[in-house]
Amino acid sequence: MSPLASYRRLFQLSGTTYVVIAFLARLPLAMAQLGTLLLVSTASGSYGLGGLSAGALAVANAVSAPFAGSLSDRFGQRHVVLAQSLAGAAALAALVALVHADAADAAVVAAAALAGLAMPQVGPLARVRWRPITARTGADQRRLVDVAFSYEGAADEASFAIGPALVGLGVVLVSPSGALLLAAGMLAVFGTAFALHRTARTRGGGAALATGRLWTPVLLVLVGAQLLIGMLFGATQTGTTALATAAGQPGVAGLVHAALGLGSALAGIATAFIPERIGPERRILVAVSALLVLSLPLLLVDGIAALVPVVAVLGCAVAPFMIGVFTLAERVVAPARVATAMTVLASATGLGYAAGSTIAGRLADEHGYTAAFGVTVSAMLLALVLVAGAQRMLRAALAAPPVLTPPPPERSPVTLHR
Repeated sequence: MSPLASYRRLFQLSGTTYVVIAFLARLPLAMAQLGTLLLVSTASGSYGLGGLSAGALAVANAVSAPFAGSLSDRFGQRHVVLAQSLAGAAALAALVALVHADAADAAVVAAAALAGLAMPQVGPLARVRWRPITARTGADQRRLVDVAFSYEGAADEASFAIGPALVGLGVVLVSPSGALLLAAGMLAVFGTAFALHRTARTRGGGAALATGRLWTPVLLVLVGAQLLIGMLFGATQTGTTALATAAGQPGVAGLVHAALGLGSALAGIATAFIPERIGPERRILVAVSALLVLSLPLLLVDGIAALVPVVAVLGCAVAPFMIGVFTLAERVVAPARVATAMTVLASATGLGYAAGSTIAGRLADEHGYTAAFGVTVSAMLLALVLVAGAQRMLRAALAAPPVLTPPPPERSPVTLHR
């Protein structure tokens, strides 16, 4: 089955409505991080506090995501995502209110953390739904799931292009507060729709309770890889914001950062055309090598016009890397733990974003935007060392099926759905 035919088949199986809802539901998280950074930085005049607030949101989201994923593995996604969507929307609105009330720095950071704690990780949970969606496709399922992961990687990256762009437009047309309130409204509407969609009734691991080994040396490597790619996001976004503000155009930061997501989304779609004989472990090695090389020009940019093409080209290596990481996890983790694994990887990305934005924010305050971009380059150097050193382990894990642990005989399957 060709990649184009595979894409058509996937969307026939899921329905166009689901694809649209799942995409729109992931935009608020992409908007919230930059929206918080701009809102707090503008109100306080400190990139350090803005980066700390955005980082607190990301860290809290990273902490809560595996627990939400574990609950979804056990009970299904419907009630979990519904509660998160409504609570997350309310928390974002509360953050805006506190900033407008000139609340103490600690209260603002705490509100950002509360918002992150509540917001759902739609992208990882959407990945989990593709296995049951394609369950009756026989021998084509493996290929369809791989193509679905390519699409999801592209959708994630597109969300991190469109999300910041919406924030940038919101800042220019309304205000940083308006941009964050837009994210809250979208989360309440589309997060709820994602939670209530019929695909939420299935669990990726089947009817049994979540069993099987989760933490392995391979998953730890993949978590480390996502942590470092998260640092790329956080540091690059903070450096872009500092450069745009220095140029007197802070609202342009979201539009500039969107170039990274756009390049990444296009590359993600194209990943489905890579021959199957080139395994995901080799793909991430090539991608991370490209990320290191393509991040170096960030140290030389001196204006927005120069930054846009550099960021856009850098983005072309992001999605192939992340798609390879998530594909590896889906193949080597016990099927009943896939939702947990996907959210753990998303959590690592959030933690990396927090570390990258916080470190880069402090460096930007003291030394300017070039120092912030130095964090991006350093993270990619570490990622190359990690992935290159783990190649043999990753190939061995792909060659062996995941080890499953049978569910305890005394417990019956549990579901919250009829």
